[in-house]
Amino acid sequence: MPDQANKHPLLTLTEGDLEFVLRLVLASGSLKALAEAYGVSYPTIRGKLDRVIAQLDAAAKGRPTDPMAELLADYMEKGELGPSAARAILEQQRKEMKKAKEK
Repeated sequence: MPDQANKHPLLTLTEGDLEFVLRLVLASGSLKALAEAYGVSYPTIRGKLDRVIAQLDAAAKGRPTDPMAELLADYMEKGELGPSAARAILEQQRKEMKKAKEK
């Protein structure tokens, strides 16, 4: 695992995300139980978990996180955007970025 300023990837998470990970572990990994505990839908919890996983993956590989993915995840957590719409927006943004690099 790459060294990111001697920080364990978990230590790169915000306090809120660390709390989420703790609650997930204490719920034995049950997203359904976690959704009930937070009072949100399963897709909302799944989206938050996907965002935390992406952050941890980026930190473990020494890469910065994707600001657009973070923004969309925030909208999903607030219930202002669904997972499929967020995914479509992110895919489109990445396609546009790739096109711009090729020019």
